[in-house]
Amino acid sequence: QQTANSKQQTANSKQQTANSKQQTANSKQQTANSKVDMNWIQKKVVLRPKPRGFHLVTGELLEHLPELHSLRVGLAHFFIQHTSASLSLNENADPSVRTDMEAHFNKIVPENAPYFEHIYEGADDMPAHIKAVMIGPSLSLPITDGRLNLGTWQGIYLCEHRNRGGARKVVVTIWGSTD
Repeated sequence: QQTANSKQQTANSKQQTANSKQQTANSKQQTANSKVDMNWIQKKVVLRPKPRGFHLVTGELLEHLPELHSLRVGLAHFFIQHTSASLSLNENADPSVRTDMEAHFNKIVPENAPYFEHIYEGADDMPAHIKAVMIGPSLSLPITDGRLNLGTWQGIYLCEHRNRGGARKVVVTIWGSTD
């Protein structure tokens, strides 16, 4: 009797193992059938030189990103390759927000502070580095149906912290699906 039960348990165990293997194979096949085509795009965008201040550059950046329109869902990462400028997301409608931002940051980080040691590149240089650290060099934004999924009043700012910073380079990395 025990031998018969043992044989039955062994047979049941083998059947469970076979069923588990079949489920794993089915799951792998479903995954293979439902794979989404994910695309990577990376390019360097050179923004036109701007004077010191906070500048709305959403349109200027998007001019260089026609590939965005083909993506149903994804993520766009913007990284500025400079230590005296930054990127931010903020109000896109009222320009006084940008002038108020500039005034506020100039009050927080004034030029010619007596404790600055890094002064040989100009009075605006060390404050520019500090402002860039405070605001940051990058943004990651969602892509939905071929567009940046921004709020109604949101836009991308180039925060130019130097009096004459020159052209600014932004590396844009896009990852998304066309399906």
